[in-house]
Amino acid sequence: MIRIVIADDHSIIREGIKQILSSAVDLTIIGEAQNGHEVMEHVRASNFDVLLLDLSMPGRSGIELIKQVHGEKPKLRILVFSMHQEHQYAVRAIKSGASGYLTKDSNSAQLLAAIRKVAGGGAFISLDVAEQFALGAMPEADQPPHKTLSDREFQVLHQLVSGNTVSDIARQLSLSVKTVSTHKTRLMQKMNMHNQTELIHYAISHQLIDNPE
Repeated sequence: MIRIVIADDHSIIREGIKQILSSAVDLTIIGEAQNGHEVMEHVRASNFDVLLLDLSMPGRSGIELIKQVHGEKPKLRILVFSMHQEHQYAVRAIKSGASGYLTKDSNSAQLLAAIRKVAGGGAFISLDVAEQFALGAMPEADQPPHKTLSDREFQVLHQLVSGNTVSDIARQLSLSVKTVSTHKTRLMQKMNMHNQTELIHYAISHQLIDNPE
């Protein structure tokens, strides 16, 4: 039996996942979490096989949370189930300790297959993500500027081009405004951008925004 904890801050998403998983006799849900704090409570107190993890939750979330979970329980399999398209976060998630990445527009059969694949010790990624890994491993591979950003800088970039202010980002990430401003300055320097308009145009051309319209 594969034991699963569902981590998503939207109750309607968790209910939908539970409905899908209820049809599988080899899967059982042993807990739910709606923020990073609750995720870590389950990780430390419960024995389970797969963490089905949304990247965007209140408090500590995303890549940082994956690193923390993996650091405390390396053998726990993490399957990211995200609204963000693969080219935005999948490679960073896998490098941080996730075992698979699935977008929320996937069908129920793909979700069940992904859970079973990672629970069995495998990795669940698309061919596009596998190609990104291969290209990154090649010597002197040309990397677009956003690939040079740290995970936190990339997270701030994504928030900025999605229309959030520095104060909004500080509140969402539980950081000070000064810290977020520093990350913004550094990412602008690394990407050789001079203003937010240039940043948004770059994000659209590289498909870093979920809904560019």
